[in-house]
Amino acid sequence: MKSVPITELAHVIRSKNSGPFELTFDMIFKDDQSFDLAVKSGVFTPQLFAELYKIPVEKVLGVIEYPPARAIKATIARIRPAGSLGETDVYGAQQHAPLLTIKVPVE
Repeated sequence: MKSVPITELAHVIRSKNSGPFELTFDMIFKDDQSFDLAVKSGVFTPQLFAELYKIPVEKVLGVIEYPPARAIKATIARIRPAGSLGETDVYGAQQHAPLLTIKVPVE
């Protein structure tokens, strides 16, 4: 099956804090067709985020599709609270890199 890199479908892929104990990821797609392709692929599941971030699936707090913004959002529990000893990204703004490896299957 053919697949398309997420970087060809989304024009924004980012991470940010969702409070001191959570990280949120946003993937905002270029157009309705790209968003629909991503949603219909079934790739964006809690299991995907658990695998990408090497966490138990129970630590994936939610994955939602938001059609008005052509976006898919996911929230995970942080491994360490923001600003705590050993934590490396207090703002959570540099945690999106694993998302760049996602490939969306197409028919």
